Amino acid sequence: MVSSRANDDTWLIIPLFNEGSVVRAVIEDAGASFPNIVCVDDGSSDDSVQEALAGGAVVLRHPINLGQGAALQTGIEFARVQPEAEYFVTFDSDGQHMVQDALAMVARLRTEPYDVIVGSRFLDDRTQAGRLKRMVLRLAVMFERLATGVKLTDAHNGLRAFNRRAANAFDIQQNRMAHASEIVAQIGHHHLRYAEQPVHILYTDYSRSKGQSLWNSVNILSELFIK
Repeated sequence: MVSSRANDDTWLIIPLFNEGSVVRAVIEDAGASFPNIVCVDDGSSDDSVQEALAGGAVVLRHPINLGQGAALQTGIEFARVQPEAEYFVTFDSDGQHMVQDALAMVARLRTEPYDVIVGSRFLDDRTQAGRLKRMVLRLAVMFERLATGVKLTDAHNGLRAFNRRAANAFDIQQNRMAHASEIVAQIGHHHLRYAEQPVHILYTDYSRSKGQSLWNSVNILSELFIK
């Protein structure tokens, strides 16, 4: 296990919406390696706030549901003004992201000349995404390469690590699913140095029961072509 002291200069930013049954365990697991965690509750109607607090996170609250993009922007704005904050990780609240992947991404920022490390499900075979999701994500990659010039294999992966230069550059205006495309566009616009990291996204029975894979695919398609 990596000592949390090694990452005192890193903040995990976790958007949160009705994940009360799992978020405490997610935070406690991540907190063993990352002592600084901020959850942005985006208008949850369950006990997500109480569970996040019990897990040891700082919790910020949106009084109404604005969307994941808005929650990420609130978290970034909070984290980047914290003393000694140099590195930042966006991390899901539902247990799909692996702490060891986040650790590897931050380690690369410390030792390699990059501003952003973006997780990719498609650089190895650990992630078992459904056929529809793979098709949509491939389409999103093609669209965003043409639109932004940023060459990624997985443009809509929520696991990202970035340094202070990138944190200061990011200004997310798209509140909902289109925020992922906006982040890619801002990487290109600000000439941020980027690389990808193979990551394992764990699609659990819990996440599948909420319909996230299917509905996220539909939302990505609609927002790519409507925005």
